[in-house]
Amino acid sequence: MPVSLILTQKAQEDLDDAFQWYEEQEPGLGKEFIRCVDAKIADLNLHPFHHSVVQSDQVRRVLVNRFPFSVYFVNEVRLITIFAILHQRRNPEYWKSRL
Repeated sequence: MPVSLILTQKAQEDLDDAFQWYEEQEPGLGKEFIRCVDAKIADLNLHPFHHSVVQSDQVRRVLVNRFPFSVYFVNEVRLITIFAILHQRRNPEYWKSRL
């Protein structure tokens, strides 16, 4: 069953900031970061219930391969909303302010 996927403005800003930081560290690394995030987003779109529940039954988290980032999302009927893409060393309570 096809599902719609939304990336909030804050999540897009998270992604853009991380991309920029990795590109400044090493040209091309930002593109690799985006590729890894895209792969996880594709996976969570296909299998949203396979990822860790972090609050109630709807808020879930998926870990990005190779990079220390987590993608936080809410899974509703036929809609997935990604509301944060955060470094794993960030305060674990930070993402809650976005709900």
